Amino acid sequence: MCLTRQAGGGIRMAMLVYKIFRAGEWAELCDTGSTVGAAVDRQDGFVHLSTGAQVAETVAKHFADETGLAILALETDDLGDALKWEPSRGGDLFPHLYRVLEIDDILWQTDLPLGPEGHEFPDGVLPE
Repeated sequence: MCLTRQAGGGIRMAMLVYKIFRAGEWAELCDTGSTVGAAVDRQDGFVHLSTGAQVAETVAKHFADETGLAILALETDDLGDALKWEPSRGGDLFPHLYRVLEIDDILWQTDLPLGPEGHEFPDGVLPE
């Protein structure tokens, strides 16, 4: 998490949130420049995101043993009022994006390989 200056002189917290996509979902975003998300996102009416503290459990629950995954990082400040924090698994507040996900929303993307012990997250994603 980092502090950022807000218009009008205030300071607010900024943080990264993450989206996991299968190869085809990532390719669609790259090809079209925007997406309403994966099938579950379309069904629920918002793009499911996770914090660094939540993303490993999200992957274990919804993507166990899958290969060809991509992890995308987004900055909460860039998502504006379309980002809502809502209770989900175990009452935790999860970030949900109530608009189309644009390619310009993505700070970075990388593969999320499946190793012998499970998915291998890039340095800095999971809390220590």
